[in-house]
Amino acid sequence: MRAMIPVLVGTALLAAAPAAAQEIDWAKVDAAFGRKAAVNGYVHRYGFPRSDLKVTLDGVDIKPALALGGWVALKPAHGGAMVMGDLVLLESEINPVMSALIQNGLEITAIHNHVLRANPATFYMHVGGHGDPAKLATTIVQALQSSKTPLTPPAAPAAQPAIDLDTAQLDQIIGVKGQANGGVYQFGVPRRDPVTEHGVQLAPPGPIGVATAINFQPTGGGKAAITGDFVLAGEEVNPVIRELRQSGIEVTAIHSHMLTEQPRLIFMHFWANDDAVKLAKGLRAALDKTASGKS
Repeated sequence: MRAMIPVLVGTALLAAAPAAAQEIDWAKVDAAFGRKAAVNGYVHRYGFPRSDLKVTLDGVDIKPALALGGWVALKPAHGGAMVMGDLVLLESEINPVMSALIQNGLEITAIHNHVLRANPATFYMHVGGHGDPAKLATTIVQALQSSKTPLTPPAAPAAQPAIDLDTAQLDQIIGVKGQANGGVYQFGVPRRDPVTEHGVQLAPPGPIGVATAINFQPTGGGKAAITGDFVLAGEEVNPVIRELRQSGIEVTAIHSHMLTEQPRLIFMHFWANDDAVKLAKGLRAALDKTASGKS
């Protein structure tokens, strides 16, 4: 089972992070996961997209990077690594994956939907834990073997698919620089206040799942399907709901992803398929109701 972790002073943990990062054999972790990590600071993030699924929503064929991008992130902490992740599963896969995880000491921190009306329906299992990083990786892969999640990493494309949107205008409206990923234009908007879990600062916030995520998938004629999740303080939830709905953006889920984070965070998922610039303005208006950064 997961060992009890003392709450330590965040600055001390951050100062110790470089030494802890050097002690981890990341090549061994990569081998256990069967893929290379995307490395950002001290966070190593591994993608497990559900490229095997053909999911449609309101007539839109969902690309994995829009709403099916399962992931696992590890960060040095407390003499080992902390792990956080978001696994994309079919309903029939939830209990087998959960059993494999909890039998090997990982925690389930949330299970829920992100979108509505998708066919087939997909669910999202958030996981957490602490320990030897290679053992954590092995446990997660063994659990995913109980699903049909592809465990062979996809071949890297020769070039990113074109994004048929005015991405420069989207950048200007949202206020941060987006990036193309698998035919989807993605934003990560961090909060201004630091977030900690078991005394460890969750930074950089995007790779470890505590930045507001906004994804645009072009659907033709300047339109885009959008989804993602706002990272909110409790008092921000209803102001953001009102702004999104006034802009024709559907709120599809409101829930937690973690269990002991400080400050407490609420995650709000959304969906729309409309003019991309109009939707970006609505999203920016909602962001303005939050303690989120803007460059």
